[in-house]
Amino acid sequence: MKNFFKLDKPTFSFEIFPPKGKGDLSQIFNTVDALASLDPDLISVTYGAGGSSRENTAEIASRIQRDYAIPALAHLTCIGSTRDEMRATLDALRDKGIQNILAMRGDIVGEGTKDFSHASDLIKFINENYDFHIFAACYPEKHIEAYSMEEDLKYLKAKCECGVDALISQLFFDNDHFYEFRDRARAMGITQRIEAGIMPITSPAQINKMVTLCGASVPAGVQKLLRAYGHNAMAMREAGIAYATAQIIDLLASGVDGIHLYTMNQPEIAKRICENIRGVLYSLRVKRG
Repeated sequence: MKNFFKLDKPTFSFEIFPPKGKGDLSQIFNTVDALASLDPDLISVTYGAGGSSRENTAEIASRIQRDYAIPALAHLTCIGSTRDEMRATLDALRDKGIQNILAMRGDIVGEGTKDFSHASDLIKFINENYDFHIFAACYPEKHIEAYSMEEDLKYLKAKCECGVDALISQLFFDNDHFYEFRDRARAMGITQRIEAGIMPITSPAQINKMVTLCGASVPAGVQKLLRAYGHNAMAMREAGIAYATAQIIDLLASGVDGIHLYTMNQPEIAKRICENIRGVLYSLRVKRG
């Protein structure tokens, strides 16, 4: 199996999400089958809000590594968990052979913070007790709860100083926001690799949801696409693939450490994008290698 941290940059990875509740895993592995054929450097598996889907995260990540020989990244949220509960979860991930964890706070929902108030608390706990590679989230347009980008970058630097190996960005539709964020992060002494998170546009409803959830801005170019093609699902899909491809090619040309594609469990879209960038990605890896 590949060692993600020894691979030539830029890397290319995918994100998938497990079925809700005690859903059948066969469909998600149909998705993994298709994505694995694209030879990604890593596949991340999100962490469901319900207990059974949290168990699914570990099972899916374990099978990705065992059956496909692709490094897996298991998402892990800490809000509402006690130290004993978190230790049991981390023990289970370790016992399943998981080596990479994306450590996050998670959304605050009623049950309070218990032993972990911030992602940095989880990162410290993991580093004090385990030997995982730790990924953390970053936000090119700041976290939706942060008062300012300056405040958010200070929190990010503090989080990284707790022992983070790599960062994965929240999605964005304007590359200039990512470049400004990256420059400011580097100026503050944040040296970890930063994977740029890209989500292909598939519908106006999807955009509205993302804007609400994470505060991503919608540039004029995307608004134009939505006005022109939003009424037609097939046309919107084609335009979204083209826009994501253009974003990725520009990011690669600008020296990004890696691309993290939010696939939305739609491997056919990921395949189209991979076909569009294969030659570009290969040429950069050869040049930098």
